[in-house]
Amino acid sequence: MFFHIMHKRNMQLHPRHFGTRLRDKLVSKLMKDVEGTCSGRHGFVVAIMGIKHVGKGLIRDGTGFVTFPVKYKCVVFRPFKGEILEAVVTMVNKGIFQQLAFSVSG
Repeated sequence: MFFHIMHKRNMQLHPRHFGTRLRDKLVSKLMKDVEGTCSGRHGFVVAIMGIKHVGKGLIRDGTGFVTFPVKYKCVVFRPFKGEILEAVVTMVNKGIFQQLAFSVSG
């Protein structure tokens, strides 16, 4: 259901963010871009738990943007077939029960 995983991502940063708070800007951009997203392989990214490594930046020709390889730890939510989830339903869209593959118990 919930897992801690290490993940890698290349982050692009605009030159206006360069300076003493470069790492803080990189972390906030990573959180904004990644938290709440979903991938079929890992599931829903719930939260970034920490940055393990920020590599050396590579300047992109003609734009000034710098690409940083970032390795981070995050919590993901991945439901499995047959798993029972406790939830409160706040809104129902037509056809939603045909698309979801998990049960709700109360």
